[in-house]
Amino acid sequence: MKREDVRNVAIIAHVDHGKTTLVDELLKSSGVFRANQEIVERVMDSNDIERERGITILSKNTAVFYKDIKINIIDTPGHADFGGEVERVLKMVNGVILVVDAYEGPMPQTKFVLKKALELDLPAIVCVNKIDRPEARPEEVIDEVLELFMDLDASDEQLDCPFVFASARAGFAKKELTDPEEDMRPLFETIIDYIPAPEGNPKADTQVLVIGIGKIDNGTLRVNQECVIVNHHDPDKLRKVKIGKLYQFDGLNRVEVPEATVGDIVAVSGITDLHIGDTICSPENPESIPFQKISEPTIAMNFIVNDSPLAGQEGKYVTSRHIRERLFRELNTDVSLRVEETDSPDCFKVSGRGELHLSVLIENMRREGYEFAVSKAEVLYKYNERNQKLEPMELAYIDVPEEFTGTVIQKLTSRKGELQGMSPVSGGYTRLEFAIPSRGLIGYRGEFLTDTKGNGIMNTIFDDYAPYKGDLNYRKTGSLIAYESGETITYGLFNAQERGLLFVGPGEKVYGGMVIGQNPKAEDIEVNVCKTKKLTNTRSSSADEALKLVPKKEMSLEQCLEFIDTDELLEVTPTNLRIRKKILDPTLRKRASFKK
Repeated sequence: MKREDVRNVAIIAHVDHGKTTLVDELLKSSGVFRANQEIVERVMDSNDIERERGITILSKNTAVFYKDIKINIIDTPGHADFGGEVERVLKMVNGVILVVDAYEGPMPQTKFVLKKALELDLPAIVCVNKIDRPEARPEEVIDEVLELFMDLDASDEQLDCPFVFASARAGFAKKELTDPEEDMRPLFETIIDYIPAPEGNPKADTQVLVIGIGKIDNGTLRVNQECVIVNHHDPDKLRKVKIGKLYQFDGLNRVEVPEATVGDIVAVSGITDLHIGDTICSPENPESIPFQKISEPTIAMNFIVNDSPLAGQEGKYVTSRHIRERLFRELNTDVSLRVEETDSPDCFKVSGRGELHLSVLIENMRREGYEFAVSKAEVLYKYNERNQKLEPMELAYIDVPEEFTGTVIQKLTSRKGELQGMSPVSGGYTRLEFAIPSRGLIGYRGEFLTDTKGNGIMNTIFDDYAPYKGDLNYRKTGSLIAYESGETITYGLFNAQERGLLFVGPGEKVYGGMVIGQNPKAEDIEVNVCKTKKLTNTRSSSADEALKLVPKKEMSLEQCLEFIDTDELLEVTPTNLRIRKKILDPTLRKRASFKK
């Protein structure tokens, strides 16, 4: 049976191509908001970190009504690090809207998300967004999108996809470039005409695929119904459950319903320990729905119980039990994350899709009151059948002003990158394409922004595993290390600032072995920032001169993760970020460096 009154669609695109803004406009034009209602921009980015960074991190569901047809819309992230969020929701929809910037054209993540959609044989509507940009080039972008479809071996039906031209910010869509700019109706019409209605048998045994929320593939789901949970990738799983409450989506609200049938997207409560990829079925016929394996993580960090001299003073949850519970709880909702226990009960190896992926987890835990330490990110190696070491490779697409191309090429080749292509783009920019090991990009983004004076744009995407390219030096600068524990004094900082750039100001707590600054030379220096001025009876001519301190460098979480070296840890607490040496004692640290 086909349900003609429902359409399920996901909006997929590269980062910053306007997915969330497009959902805003679809919600507005369908009458979800009152005429006088105050609306925040990017209403679907409801999480604090999403609003602060201006990016989507979690896929979210909403629903709008157009001509009595319910359209379930899923907004997805655009960053490669959160690609697992896109992969998990594609099983719930019957088609996708591929949003492409009218100036930038298809970018690396456009290719990744489109490839996943085509593999699942989903029909696509191409929405060329931002056509009101002064430098927009929609005709050329159409050709580039069709070339991308051909590169990905799309079928004839998929190649025959409709194109819609829109400006989500201005609130209009049109089927032809020459049409008048009115409202979003042309996009709604295209969704209803082109996205197939969900199919299934409402009288069959119940089957609901759980992906955080679930889509009913067959049968009907009712409140208080007895069901069993099975999983395609875990054949032994068979657990009896009872449906507590059922919710459907209406605009931005969840509405409680007594039952739901084929094609509906529902949220279920009353079931504990429900994992992504599980299927809720009738006990009479427990058959799981196939769920694709999510791409493997490529990068790992150790999350360690904080054992510094200042441990336990600022955090609410500090023990290994707390950290373990929180990390394993994250696995229920984050499909691309892996958590492994190590030989030490105080250390957990956490693997993800990139630095941004793991830094968002660290920031969330920090805001919840957790205190812990993390090591430098390391890539995950594999070995082939000939026992050859393989490492993850990424494709980096870089747009930079012409005068900075030399610096960028030099830096990336020193990090084992290979230049694959170089072409001019409009506006005096050059597009560089590099194949580079993932570890070569660790800690590079901050340096890249400095080298290009903030004008460069870098997009990366995982490519494949390739033979190991040789050793890399992560950092060409050393650290300034606190010599003793105590509070920093202006007099001590004044003498230390001649040695390099400081990360601490006066009156801050430090301890021996804590990194308090950056030395421009490639060696570590111990400095005493707690040193006070010795008082004497003799009056000197310079005694009353005020000491002028250079302002300290404020480091964000990302900058700290980029800065730390392999022999250092980042101490994360709800109020502070401190960089420290793994071995705090200077004598033991010296001995360990000689053993290398």
